[in-house]
Amino acid sequence: MRRRLNNGAALWRGAGRPLTLMFAGLGLAMAAGQAPLSLAWLAFGALTLAMWQGSRITDWRHAAWIGWVFGSGYFTGTLFWIVEPFFVDPWRHGWMAPFALFFMAGGLALFWGVAFGVSVRFGRTPAQRALNLAVSLAAAELARSYVLTGFPWALIGYIWTDTPLAQIAAWVGPHGLTLITLVAAVLPAGWSTRRGAFVGVGLAACVLAVPAGLGMWRLGQPEMPRADPVVVRLLQPNAPQHQKWDSQYIPQFLRAQMEMTSAPGAVDLIVWPETAVPYWLHQATDVFEAISQAARGAPVIVGISRQDDDLRARNSMVVIGSAGQVTKLYDKHHLVPFGEYLPFAWVLNRVGLFGLAEAAGGYRAGPGASVLDLGPVLGRILPLICYEMIFPQDLRAAPVRADWILQITNDAWFGKLAGPQQHLAQARMRAIEQGLPVLRSANTGVSAIIDAKGRIKGALALNTRGALDGAVPQALEPTVYVATGDAPAGLIILCSGAWAVARRRFPARWRGRRKPKPVDGLSGSD
Repeated sequence: MRRRLNNGAALWRGAGRPLTLMFAGLGLAMAAGQAPLSLAWLAFGALTLAMWQGSRITDWRHAAWIGWVFGSGYFTGTLFWIVEPFFVDPWRHGWMAPFALFFMAGGLALFWGVAFGVSVRFGRTPAQRALNLAVSLAAAELARSYVLTGFPWALIGYIWTDTPLAQIAAWVGPHGLTLITLVAAVLPAGWSTRRGAFVGVGLAACVLAVPAGLGMWRLGQPEMPRADPVVVRLLQPNAPQHQKWDSQYIPQFLRAQMEMTSAPGAVDLIVWPETAVPYWLHQATDVFEAISQAARGAPVIVGISRQDDDLRARNSMVVIGSAGQVTKLYDKHHLVPFGEYLPFAWVLNRVGLFGLAEAAGGYRAGPGASVLDLGPVLGRILPLICYEMIFPQDLRAAPVRADWILQITNDAWFGKLAGPQQHLAQARMRAIEQGLPVLRSANTGVSAIIDAKGRIKGALALNTRGALDGAVPQALEPTVYVATGDAPAGLIILCSGAWAVARRRFPARWRGRRKPKPVDGLSGSD
């Protein structure tokens, strides 16, 4: 035991620093696979190299550290935009920006650190450690999607969003896609010879080629057009977050949205983005009447805040009828921690910490996933407000199947670079998983019409003002993922983990019974 600890300490002192820098760089390179760069093969190459090098580490403590560094580089590269909300009100929140990025990236990287450490702890050979790492890292991604309300942003499988491989999510979901990616990445790592490594590369290519071929087949299937096309107008007012609630600019933004609402063109529905009406619901009667007049009889969906009976705020979506009346209501149920509400607020408020978008003491969550029936023409919609789009499990929780998905969002919080683009990419993944088209109205963009295979049929450029008119694409039959969810991927991960533990705890059963050694000079056959 002492010798092993000494070997681990030598790694820390000797190769530890170069290895640490290398893994940090690999994490950053892997982040390039996410939007907006979407360099999938660069990300996969970085992942493969990290898995190969990680399977060569023999001390689990060192492996855990390296895994955390790798994860920190990755999450820093994908989530650097998270500092943007703190500079909307820089005098109040700006000082928290670097801490937010460090704790967010470092906190999520803990899942990867545990995965690397566990893979070494239960693996004796590079091959065993490599396979363990694929399973444990897939388990880590699954865990961070659920633990502490979950944050499945920039999952490993999302590097394939712009490729046919993404279509496999219709069968296996995002975590199944992540597991396939990780298995392919570790196949070259477990071999001890150069020839074996080439064999592993070939096997990895096969593992990716099969789902890619299936994805190409799915993309090539003909689609039946809707019998009765439904035309929707999506508004993008492009209100900067620091001006959005300023009384000096509110009339300007409302006027712009009224003009886009009344623009020529026959539409069946008009959609305003999240909190597009800057008043409480009970104070917006006159505004709603003006909106309905501008819409010339077409129903309008708007985002607005409301207060419930005990004056707690809710982030809501309402449907306005032809007379300005509210006909349907949906309250956001999956809120943003530290944004719309503050965990342990009764403690943190005392030291001067408050949520970024809090209203009246913080938002209250709605009752859960819902489907709004908008009648025989528009059909049933699955409403989502901003953050809710990133949770595939929440979409599956809807009580009935919708005809299409509608998201309203305010991505002005996320800045002008990666945040809005990554949010859009996840909307495309939800379309693939559900087999349903997605329409999204975003304050500053990207407003888009996405078909049931995740392809963008129309979009407004980021940080521009405009309206997008387009027909709702046809829905597909319910996918396998709709029926099974994350259970198959979770079961595979669980069984593989149990097998790795059993192999470590009872090695003799996996190696077979050894032939006894000769005793007193006698051979085993005497």
